[in-house]
Amino acid sequence: MTAKLDGYRGASRFTTWAYAFAIFEISTKLRRHAWRRGSIPTADDDATWDRLAVNAGTAQTKAESAELLRALRRAIAEELTPRQRQVFVAVALNDVEIDVVAGQLESTRGAVYKVLHDARTKLRGRLEREGHLKQEGKR
Repeated sequence: MTAKLDGYRGASRFTTWAYAFAIFEISTKLRRHAWRRGSIPTADDDATWDRLAVNAGTAQTKAESAELLRALRRAIAEELTPRQRQVFVAVALNDVEIDVVAGQLESTRGAVYKVLHDARTKLRGRLEREGHLKQEGKR
């Protein structure tokens, strides 16, 4: 916290700023620590897809969800570059923190976010073309 003292502007009581800063720092470090020694799941990890499929409701919803998941899995395999696939599966499907992915890929947070954005754009386009999603602007 002493390294961040220059960031204290005096807009609130010092103790309020210090508590908020400490809580933010601790929660960030705990999220990162959870993935420190663990491996980041890949697109081939069936546990990821099984976990996503379980959360459907009625029989019709389950069938629609299963079809959408198959289409998404195909799109991930066919549309994305290996780097995009790795980042998308880790961040979007398995909730790995962007900072953790950036550290393991020896990249920056911004670069990982850009890769994730590009992957989402490609996947959305593919799913729209196949009729699984409504096209943007035509809602």
